[in-house]
Amino acid sequence: MKFKLHHSALVLAAAGLLAATGAASAPGAATGQEAGADEIISSAALHRHIAVLASDEFEGRFPGTVGETRTLAYLAAGFAAAGARPGLGDSFLQPVPLVSWTPEPAPQLRLAGRDDAFEPAYREDMVIWTRRLEPAIALDATPVVFAGYGIVAPEYGWDDYAGLDVRGKTVVVLVNDPGFATGDPALFTGRAMTYYGRWTYKFEEAARQGAAALLIVHETEPASYGWPVVAQMAGEGFGLRSADGNASRVAVEGWISTAAATRLFASAGEEFEALKAAAMMRGFRPRTLEGVTASLQVDSKIRELDSHNVVAVIPGSERPDEFVVYTAHWDHLGRDGEEIFNGAVDNASGTAGLLVLAEAWAALEPAPARSVVFIAVTAEEQGLLGSAHYAARPVFPLERTVAVINIDVLNYIGPTRDITIVGYGASELDDFVDAVAARHQREVLPDQRPEAGVYYRSDHFSLAKRGVPAVYPNMGRDLLVGGREEGLARARQFNAEHYHKSSDAYSPGQDWSGGAADLRLYFDLGREVAGSATWPNWRPGNEFRALRDAQRPGG
Repeated sequence: MKFKLHHSALVLAAAGLLAATGAASAPGAATGQEAGADEIISSAALHRHIAVLASDEFEGRFPGTVGETRTLAYLAAGFAAAGARPGLGDSFLQPVPLVSWTPEPAPQLRLAGRDDAFEPAYREDMVIWTRRLEPAIALDATPVVFAGYGIVAPEYGWDDYAGLDVRGKTVVVLVNDPGFATGDPALFTGRAMTYYGRWTYKFEEAARQGAAALLIVHETEPASYGWPVVAQMAGEGFGLRSADGNASRVAVEGWISTAAATRLFASAGEEFEALKAAAMMRGFRPRTLEGVTASLQVDSKIRELDSHNVVAVIPGSERPDEFVVYTAHWDHLGRDGEEIFNGAVDNASGTAGLLVLAEAWAALEPAPARSVVFIAVTAEEQGLLGSAHYAARPVFPLERTVAVINIDVLNYIGPTRDITIVGYGASELDDFVDAVAARHQREVLPDQRPEAGVYYRSDHFSLAKRGVPAVYPNMGRDLLVGGREEGLARARQFNAEHYHKSSDAYSPGQDWSGGAADLRLYFDLGREVAGSATWPNWRPGNEFRALRDAQRPGG
């Protein structure tokens, strides 16, 4: 499906929608210039926006559908009414070219060794796909090599591809990184996952190395999820499309189970556990699995569609060419027949937060020294695609972007004594976080499960991996009324009963007071950064420090 929307039609549709819902007030109204941020950033304001964005009329906000059309109209008009300017000249919309692949028939993988040949079952022991714009890809009897963790990390003195030419070959790698595997705090970052441990990085590095295919061996603990999550990657998949037909991507990407990997290695006369142990140690060298070949066949039905990010800006009064960015994803899962996945918490709440923040920033007098940018991105649920596109084609230069504050789900459990900062400890933004949290009388907690790599799973990361310091604030658990155990119980209940289910729906009885309290903290955090003349950097040794230093030579 091709999806196009003229800006003039968008504005007219949005004006009518806002008039019908009463969800935003015009600039300069009682909730505008005369009001303070604490009055603007309220539970009632969040309710107004979430009620609309998570309504059945928006059909689950899936990219390329009528749900997107209505969402874009609402957001553009909402930012304009708040007092923010369009980020792209006279338009709020940044086009994002998407493509989807549906495997038809099921992909095939044949692994052949010295005395054994077998075909791992699709979904049960392997999931493979392509992200090239080719309806059929066949790789016949490619040599198989084991490249450890598939990592090239100069700052850690690590190169799993050293001395290995993988062009035309199928590469097999392990998930996560050696620090997690050994628990050695002196190796990478110990049990806390680095970006090098993320499976998305491994596909990127294999492409840089020129591999024909990459297969990641799944193990539950280092992946932080079981095989059923991998199996869900089968079926329709989404990506960005490029002018070269995505030729820079590895031809075939995917996963194999531990059982399939063990059998594969045995067919070369090797023990999987022994090679895995060797890959954890410094000095490991990649190796060819002698006598082993992989044949892969992927046929895909390809569908192109156009989606959009929504970009708004409030210009700075002193340094308008320096930018502090707030991000949140507007998309959700759409509908399945009559069942609608409205995504009230995930992430109508964060998107509503952007609109409320924009109104608070527009009412600020004097205006911030630096410009403040609001980006409601598309296709987060399909793999951070909208933010990835923005990072590759930024509306505002990344080297002039000071920091990113990401809002992926607002606090839905109630006001808390604490606040979780995913990414705490990675950059000098910590200093701003500490100062603001102290004023709000909130305890700052770092990511409570750094081994799961949560930092690398939301939209701020698309800009972080291109050098821009970023934090991902998340709700605390220690409720002002009820304490930590009650807060944990409410969060667990949502994850078990409502996360990515149609029951994540709006209700007038929802308690967004905790979301409003957190949003005020996010506002003050942005205000501190926007009012400062400093440029926070990544901490020494961080995997993105070299990128930032290159962006801003001299500091």
